[in-house]
Amino acid sequence: MPDIAEVWSEALPQIKQAVTGVGVWTALNAAQPVAMEDDVFVLGVDPRSSELAGHLKLAATHRLMEQVLTRIAGRQLNVRVISGTEAEDWETVKRRDAEAKRLHEQALQKARSELEARTSWDSIYEQLGRSFAAIANKSLPQNRARFYRNSVQLLADVRRKQESTDEFSERNFARCIERVSQLSEVPSVIVALYVLQLADEA
Repeated sequence: MPDIAEVWSEALPQIKQAVTGVGVWTALNAAQPVAMEDDVFVLGVDPRSSELAGHLKLAATHRLMEQVLTRIAGRQLNVRVISGTEAEDWETVKRRDAEAKRLHEQALQKARSELEARTSWDSIYEQLGRSFAAIANKSLPQNRARFYRNSVQLLADVRRKQESTDEFSERNFARCIERVSQLSEVPSVIVALYVLQLADEA
């Protein structure tokens, strides 16, 4: 692996020849090579001169640095500009990146779970309405009782298979309980009690 200091030392004059502006030149002179990992070439700027990093992140300058460094290193390199000039600063950035990625994936998983929960309970909610609509003589208590029995069993079956019981899922579950309560004319607490008993939660 080529020495990063040598790579930057060779690249710097070529980059400076292709740019103009005191700010960019000052930033290039202040930048220090910190690491070269995989396809990433890390340049650090002293935190006390953090405003200089903005010059290195300009699209044209950033692209030029990558082109020159790639040519010298003999492989494609992506430039990452960080605050700090020590290896530990780069490790801190990587830990921060990993945490940001973890939180992002966690948020995506939560969104997927909420979507799945909504889709599942929404379909059950609609199924309850269709089942009730198909009943002949809805005014007869025995027919509503059969609807109640079948609906409670349906909710319990879905509840047992439910992977997430966060607040979002619980609200959608409760919505279906209220639906059964409304259609069967049984208090929602009683509906919930029997569903939870059948789902082995009571």
